[in-house]
Amino acid sequence: MSKQFTVVEGGSVTTPKGFKAGGLHCGLKKTERHDLGVIVCEVPAAAAGVYTLNAFQAAPLRVTQESIAASGKLQAMLVNSGNANACTGKQGEDDARAMRAACAKAFGVAEHHVGVTSTGVIGELLPMGKVTAGIERLPEHVSEAGGDDFSQAILTTDLVKKETCVSLTVGGKTVHIAGAAKGSGMIHPNMATMLGFITTDANIDSANLQKLLSGVTDSTFNMITVDGDTSTNDMVVAMASGFAGNDPLTSAHPDWAAYESAFQYVAEYLAKAIARDGEGATKLIEVTVVGAVSDDAAKAIAKTVIGSSLVKSACFGADANWGRIIAAVGRAGQPVNTETVDIRLGDIVTLEQSRPVKFDEEKAAEYLKGDFVHIHVNLNMGSGKATGWGCDLTYDYVRINAAYRT
Repeated sequence: MSKQFTVVEGGSVTTPKGFKAGGLHCGLKKTERHDLGVIVCEVPAAAAGVYTLNAFQAAPLRVTQESIAASGKLQAMLVNSGNANACTGKQGEDDARAMRAACAKAFGVAEHHVGVTSTGVIGELLPMGKVTAGIERLPEHVSEAGGDDFSQAILTTDLVKKETCVSLTVGGKTVHIAGAAKGSGMIHPNMATMLGFITTDANIDSANLQKLLSGVTDSTFNMITVDGDTSTNDMVVAMASGFAGNDPLTSAHPDWAAYESAFQYVAEYLAKAIARDGEGATKLIEVTVVGAVSDDAAKAIAKTVIGSSLVKSACFGADANWGRIIAAVGRAGQPVNTETVDIRLGDIVTLEQSRPVKFDEEKAAEYLKGDFVHIHVNLNMGSGKATGWGCDLTYDYVRINAAYRT
C-alpha cells in the first residue's frame, strides 16, 4: 500500500497551523549553544504525554502530568537542556513549578496550560536566576520560523538535530504532523535522556490523541536502545491545535488509518534518528524479529539483541559473529524453539534452522562496515513480529561518558 502522506521538506514543529517556537542561550550550558526553548500554540491545544518508567522520575515530568491532567490541554511546552532537574527533592519540584509559572506569565496563558521538561546532568539544582531571566526573554525569540532554534535548544550530547514533518488529507482538509526530538545517550525508553515533541493541526481531542501516542510509542520510541539505561527524564508530548478544521478524528473516522500511519512515520523517524545519533555511534542497527509466538515476545527479543553490548561491539568491529545474536535471542526470556531459528545479516544467511550456514566472511565484514546494518531473526514459531533500532558500541561512547560532567 502506498503512503497516504507527504514528507514536508524543511518542515518543523511550527509547520502545523497555530504553532510558534523558539530558543535561546540562558547560561545553563558552558558554550553559547541554545539551552532554553518553548513551543507555543495560539490556543490551548489538546495534549497527550508518555513518560519514563524509571522510579526516579524527574520533577518537571510530574509537573507536566499535573498540567495535562487538569484539562487535557497545553498551550506552551517549555524545555531546558544542560540540567535535568532530577533527584533534586522538594527544591527541584518548586523550581519546576516556578518555571511553569514564569512561562505562563511571559506568554499570558494559564499555568495549567504549561508543560515543563528538562534534560542534562542529574542531581544538580537549576540556577533559577538564569532560567527565569531566560524565560522572560523567550517571547521575543518565538516565531513561526523558530522551529530550528527550538530543535537546537533541546540538545545535549546530540551531534545533530532531529526533526521531521508530514502532511496528509483528512476529510478534505490538509493536516500536518511534525516532530522534534533529542537523545543520544542514556537511551532505553520504557514509556534516555530522550525527549520528543509532536505538533499537529488536526482536530483531535486529548483522549484520542493519548490513545494514539501511547500505541505508537510502543512500536517506535520504546523500540530503541543506545546503552540500556532508562533515563529519569524520558518524555514524549503531543499537542493538537485543531486549526486544520477537519471533522473530529476518532478511530471511527474514515481517515483514521491514514492519520495513524502518518503519526507513526513521524515517531519512527525521530526514534531512528535518536538511535543513529547514539553517543559515539558510527552506524544504525535495525533488528527485525519475525515468527515469534506474539508481538510482545518479538519486541522483547528484538530489544535484547539490539541492546547486547557484544552484538553492538561486533557490528562496530565488522565481525559477523552470529553467535552473539543467537545468544541474545536465547536469553530474552521469551519462548524459543532452539531447532528452528534463522538469522540473516542483510541478505547474508548465517544460520538456518539453528544450524550454521557457510557464508562469505569477507562479504559479511564489508556489509557490516556500512552505516546501516539489518539483522533479521526468524523464530519460525508464530506470527509475532517487531522491529527495534540501536547503534554500535564504540570507543567514543566510553570517552564521552567518562567525562560527561567535565
